[in-house]
Order: sequence, then C-alpha cells, then structure tokens
Amino acid sequence: MSHTFSQILFHLVFSTRCRQGLIHAEVREELYPYMEGIVRGEGGVLLGIGGMPDHVHLLVRLKPAIFLPDLLRAVKASSSRWVDERFNVPGGFSWQEGYGAFSVSESAARRVHRYIQNQEEHHRRRNFEREWISLLKRHGIEFDPERPFG
Repeated sequence: MSHTFSQILFHLVFSTRCRQGLIHAEVREELYPYMEGIVRGEGGVLLGIGGMPDHVHLLVRLKPAIFLPDLLRAVKASSSRWVDERFNVPGGFSWQEGYGAFSVSESAARRVHRYIQNQEEHHRRRNFEREWISLLKRHGIEFDPERPFG
C-alpha cells in the first residue's frame, strides 16, 4: 500500500488553574475560535469545542505524526498567554498542568460532539468532578478516588 490512512479522534478535557471560573461568555466567544486556529496550525482538525467557565472539552482529529502532548502544550500555552493579554485577567490566566485524552471511535464521534456542545445542559445535573470521574471510569483509567485530579 503506497499511502497512509488514519482516523484518530480524541476527546480532550482540561481545566483552568484551580478550576477557576474564568471562561465567561465574552472570553469563550473569542477563545474557542483562537484554540481552533492553534489546533489547525499544529496540523489537527478541531471537530468540536465546548465547556464551562472552569474547563473545556475538545474533539480533535489528528494525523499519526502529531504527538498529542506537543499539541496540548501548544494549545494550552498559546491560548493561556492570549487570554491573559487580551482580557487582562487579575492574577493571570492559565490552564491546569494535566489533561484528559480519551480515544473516540468514528461511530461515537457524533455522540461525543453533542456531549461537548451541550456542556451547560449537562452540568445542570452533574458537576465537573462527577463528570471527570465518570470519564475516567468509562475509559478504564485507574485513579485514586481520594484524588481524582491527580
């Protein structure tokens, strides 16, 4: 076979530092397109983005040559610097150190996309900690129940 074919989808989740509610509507309207540009610049495709004031979810398609930690480092560093400069956040804006990266099958992509787009509705019933623990369990990731965020 002379060509390489791949379909690699990830559901990425990360929070603001100390889960501060800093991503209000004004920030979100500009931040999400900015993050899409970063993903595109790194060679990925942003299929969906959504979140709450204290965290964000992304559905991305990546080529095999894209190293996931490098993509996340670029997205988080650049967007954090941009929010801090653009919105002059008291105390500074930054993301938490870690992240969640969950593989997504093509057959589940539409459902994950809807889930990401409907975060506000979803969080009326479940807080971020319960959501996070549910994601870890659903994907078979071991964690300390006393410290689910590491």
